[in-house]
Amino acid sequence: MKESESLDEYILQHIDPENDYLKALYRDTYVKLLRPRMASGHLQGRLLKMFVEMIRPMQVLEIGTYSGYSALCLAEGLPKGGMLHTFEINDEQEDFTRPWLENSPYADKIKFYIGNALQLVPTLGITFDLAFIDGDKRTYIECYEMVLTHLRTGGFIIADNTLWDGHVIEKPATNDYQTQGIIAFNDLVATDDRVEKVILPLRDGLTLIRKK
Repeated sequence: MKESESLDEYILQHIDPENDYLKALYRDTYVKLLRPRMASGHLQGRLLKMFVEMIRPMQVLEIGTYSGYSALCLAEGLPKGGMLHTFEINDEQEDFTRPWLENSPYADKIKFYIGNALQLVPTLGITFDLAFIDGDKRTYIECYEMVLTHLRTGGFIIADNTLWDGHVIEKPATNDYQTQGIIAFNDLVATDDRVEKVILPLRDGLTLIRKK
């Protein structure tokens, strides 16, 4: 086993375990869905729950539900009365994801929307305390600007996949719009004086952003 794999396993053995429901969801994601690696997984899931418990948000936005793993972890950390609004643009995902969310212990803390968050979020009239951006990398900048508009001062954004398997330090192919989108997003946030920011080299990269 490679050293990095050994360290990954060591980390998982020394943090809080996944509950059985999350384990079953993660397993089902790998059996039934394409690109199962998109699911947050054990380490990132525990971190998302911890962030929610630290920030204590009442209104949380997630862009990119996929199988629902990260949504369940975000909702798990919410205080009483808190609500997660999670958006998935791929309507073919609904039949898999909705039952996992609605049958979970946190169903009363989750509102699941199928549609384009860029169009739907502005219609909700909600000011969010925390947002998790994990959707189409080609629209990260548009999502970021939209979220900032609907985020309270002092609120937080967590952006996933911002190291993109290390491709951010390579020159992307002309038709690699996902990598181009991540690089453009990272460059924008790095020079944006409206926010404080730090990148965590965890899993595929998490950028923590605080609106000033």
